[in-house]
Amino acid sequence: MKKIILLLSAAVVLISCSKVGKDEYIISGTATGIENGKTIILETQDANGMGLIAKDTVKVENGKFEMKGSITEPSFYTIQLEGAQAKIPFILENGEVTIAINKDSIQKSKVSGTYNNDEYVAFNEEITKVQKKLMDFQTKNMQAMNTAQQTKDTVVINKLMQEFSKIQEEVGAASKAKYVTYAETHPKAFISALIIQGMLNDPTADVAKSEKLYNSLEESLKKTKPGIAIKAKLAEMKMPAVGAAPAVGVPAAVEAK
Repeated sequence: MKKIILLLSAAVVLISCSKVGKDEYIISGTATGIENGKTIILETQDANGMGLIAKDTVKVENGKFEMKGSITEPSFYTIQLEGAQAKIPFILENGEVTIAINKDSIQKSKVSGTYNNDEYVAFNEEITKVQKKLMDFQTKNMQAMNTAQQTKDTVVINKLMQEFSKIQEEVGAASKAKYVTYAETHPKAFISALIIQGMLNDPTADVAKSEKLYNSLEESLKKTKPGIAIKAKLAEMKMPAVGAAPAVGVPAAVEAK
């Protein structure tokens, strides 16, 4: 009997400690060194995907800020600090998202707290490693390229452009392989759905491979906006082209009179 009471007590404590209910979110932010009254803006893409719209705004108070609301599925959002040029991208979803703003370098701000945000951070770190060779080449040769352009030294310009293109191709192939591997090994991650959606925007996409990745996704991801878009795109890409000859063994449609 005592064991049952202890278990029930533990359950009550766990429930009471949970700040977030079903389909709810809390963004708990720290803004160390940022003056009181600075505005924090929560933004997402508009319905047409052509721009950003503000969904919520709060003021920094004593180096902290908090936003609350409801959301039914994961979606990409950004946090904009008043006066800063860069934005902080993250995935808004059910749960408590923690954002620590770095006022000296917005790109170094930290996001954590939910599964998809932890995965997003880890994924970006892996992609950064893959693309490091390209970034290093740009940093190393930026001055040489600027000088060559100023002096119209086409020999140096062409040489650097050829080297850059070669590395860019290598990094592009490595990045693409990393995307596919991630989607294969993370069927629960929202990023996987975005990766597959991006793959299908490529005219040379491997439809069979993309469909296999889509089928392996967790059912809840298939019901998100990217998941629904993937299903529709796959159906569209599998349809025979208008005017194409019927496949062997498939009778042509009877022409309507």
